[in-house]
Amino acid sequence: MTFGVFIHRTDSGYDDVPSERYQFPKKYLTRVQQCEGDWIVYLEPTKVKNTKGYFAVAKVQEVIADPRSADMYLAVIEPGTYLDFGDPVPFRDNDGIVEQGVLNDLGNISGRAQAAVRRLSAEDFARIVERGLGQDDDFLPRVDQTNQMPGFQDPQVPFQHLTARERVDQLTNRAVRDRNFRKNVLRAYGERCAITGLRLINGGGRAEVEAAHIRPVDRDGPDIVSNGLALSGTAHWMFDRGLVGLADDLSILVSRQSNDLEAVTAMINSSGKLLAPERLANRPRTEFVTWHRDNCFKH
Repeated sequence: MTFGVFIHRTDSGYDDVPSERYQFPKKYLTRVQQCEGDWIVYLEPTKVKNTKGYFAVAKVQEVIADPRSADMYLAVIEPGTYLDFGDPVPFRDNDGIVEQGVLNDLGNISGRAQAAVRRLSAEDFARIVERGLGQDDDFLPRVDQTNQMPGFQDPQVPFQHLTARERVDQLTNRAVRDRNFRKNVLRAYGERCAITGLRLINGGGRAEVEAAHIRPVDRDGPDIVSNGLALSGTAHWMFDRGLVGLADDLSILVSRQSNDLEAVTAMINSSGKLLAPERLANRPRTEFVTWHRDNCFKH
């Protein structure tokens, strides 16, 4: 088993759904099979406008022939492992090329950087994941919860670079996944509640909006932006309890079981539709919207 890099772009002709599958031709079969049972990092190429760079990580569950396309194969992603980086990592930063394995003996970029699928050293994997998970500054407790009695604060622990396998342990940690999910959802929605349209920032500069899963994690919902909504606390509570839902065209539905239908309706933004992200890939996927309507919304 080995770590790997899979290059992906949303406008390609391949039948990719990064959180579920990666389609590739036979010439990459051996390389992808080496990653079976291990973790890969997704990279959006530098020639893509406003490229995200290394933008996500996932575990390859198995490699199979694509039953719908001759001479094509699929790397099937293990459910629940895909994670968008809260801080996408550029291919090149102020310190140079992040993925050192694509450099030749002279320190120049080699032809390996053009390969759509390639092996990734443990050191490069750890470095990319470390930067992708980023800092937790945006997720500190609210300002009114940070005050502590003097003399009881723990000393700051020096920063440590974790090994690749220690980074893998982080990738399955619920708190780490929640932080990255929140970062991505709030960024996609501009820190604005998708139902009310309100964008409220507290005194500490922290957005007063939450990242909600459309299909919950405990009901097999993935940690991806297209399964997320930025919602105010009240809107989040109503959505989770099925008092509001979404039609396939993202019109906001209000349950007839609400005890104050008029008040709930008044909370909805004037368009009557979800204020969805501009980027199509970040908008709620119909399969998750339908699941919520069938399993949570109170008709």
